[in-house]
Amino acid sequence: MLIDATDDLFERLVSGAPLDGLTVAEGGLEAPEVLAMLQGLAAGLRESIDPCAWLMVEAGEVVGLISLTKPPTPEGAVEIGYGVAESRRGRGVAGRAVGDLLVLARAHPDLKAIIAETSPRNLASQAALVRNGFVRTGERFDAEDGDLICWRFEV
Repeated sequence: MLIDATDDLFERLVSGAPLDGLTVAEGGLEAPEVLAMLQGLAAGLRESIDPCAWLMVEAGEVVGLISLTKPPTPEGAVEIGYGVAESRRGRGVAGRAVGDLLVLARAHPDLKAIIAETSPRNLASQAALVRNGFVRTGERFDAEDGDLICWRFEV
């Protein structure tokens, strides 16, 4: 299940405050500075599309985050990024969250495509995208992230 990651929920994640009936996966999601960076990214994107970030929740536990990483293009494409708590990896969480996000995307009349990028070494992330119908569209090099595989899903 995806829950809109509002600014208030991000604040609580960053500070470690309670999340109103939700627990956070053992070991946490990310370092506070990474959560604060994601909070800032979401705040900037909300001007062009809202919601734009979601908590991945399974059985009342926050196990990851999935979000848009850039504003929609004029052609209606958005890029996504996601991460699963280390203690909850290898359980299909990312695949289910991507599938849930595609349901939301289909209900948004302006969205035409979802794009993503993965490291060639991140086989689990690649599998999550393939299971949800993403098609590999190419490769590129990023100065910060290195080699990346590019993916696309037509909404």
